[in-house]
Amino acid sequence: MAYKALDSQDEFKKFVEEFTKSGDYKKPVGFGIARIDRGQKNSEKILQATYPFINWKENYGSAAVLLASLKESGVKTDLSGSEFVAPLSKEFIKNAMALFAPYVDEAVGEAHKNVQVIKALDELFASDVIDPAHSFKIAFIFEDEAPKSVECVYLKLYALSTAKAELRGVNLNGAFGILENVAWSGNMPMELEWLRENEISLKVDGMYPNIDSVDKFPRFLQHVIPADNTRILDSSKVRMGAQLHPGTTVMPGASYINFNAGTTGPVMVEGRISSSAIVGSGSDVGGGASILGVLSGTDGNPISIGKNTLLGANSVTGIPLGDGCIVDAGVAILAGTKVIIDTSEYEKIKEANPKWDVPDTDVFKGAALAGLNGVHFRQDSISGEIKAFRSTREVKLNQELH
Repeated sequence: MAYKALDSQDEFKKFVEEFTKSGDYKKPVGFGIARIDRGQKNSEKILQATYPFINWKENYGSAAVLLASLKESGVKTDLSGSEFVAPLSKEFIKNAMALFAPYVDEAVGEAHKNVQVIKALDELFASDVIDPAHSFKIAFIFEDEAPKSVECVYLKLYALSTAKAELRGVNLNGAFGILENVAWSGNMPMELEWLRENEISLKVDGMYPNIDSVDKFPRFLQHVIPADNTRILDSSKVRMGAQLHPGTTVMPGASYINFNAGTTGPVMVEGRISSSAIVGSGSDVGGGASILGVLSGTDGNPISIGKNTLLGANSVTGIPLGDGCIVDAGVAILAGTKVIIDTSEYEKIKEANPKWDVPDTDVFKGAALAGLNGVHFRQDSISGEIKAFRSTREVKLNQELH
């Protein structure tokens, strides 16, 4: 069976209202249609899922249309689990085009992105060049549980990198075990096993590909167009699933931003922002500086860096820092680091952090200073002791660069 084209937007709204009340609809957290890259040797392996547009806690009318189109085209839509993935068909596209008909002519630019996707697929499927079931899939996430498919891992990575989901706001438990480790040549993933089996013939024919990286995750810039004032000087420095606020600059060299990590404002990044670490607006992560991630020395506690904070070159931070802090070059502040604060500086830090409820003492553990504002960490060049002072310097980024 097939739907007849709807004549008006009122008809569309009526259809959506009725369908969402039926047992064939379930409100999704996220959904989208992805182009699928499969293994060159094992076509059952999904190496990558590329979404031209993703929906996250939005566009529920489009979700209703897509679910209805699946059902009408004969697909059994199992909505009982946390996610649902299905291949596309020409029948599905025809049904979706019929239901989206009142919006097809308006679907250009920033308007009606889901309709634009269906329009593009309608043209592509009409060419008979592709196998729709092999090349495209639709994915729905109904509960934010640990992902079960490559398609839904990518859907969540897109939600993070397009800032539709907050950092640390999605469940990615087990994602590493779901994604394949592949060789990336540009935006093309290739099975390592296929490369090994065909290495000799590829090299003899001069067809061996230029391998940019071997990883389970693609690069951010392979899937996301950044804001006009965002700069990434080396594409290998930002992993898909990272989130970059407009105005962020990622320099080459020792910089790196992992998945589920990133910035919440304009930030200068010349160091490493590990997975789950978040850096606030106006901060500067100096050359070679490292913000530890949940798997690298923080006892599983994610690290947040406040606004206008400076991490000096080659410094290491394993505790959260508040606004206006400075960690001098080469200084490592970890949860167990012994930090000396004299009485006068303690009073100044306490004044800037009135809710800080730690008694005055000569030596503090780094964990006791977690999240404080306006603290300057230094190393005494004679004794080697780590000392903390009330910061007297305001960190400001060069506005022309951000």
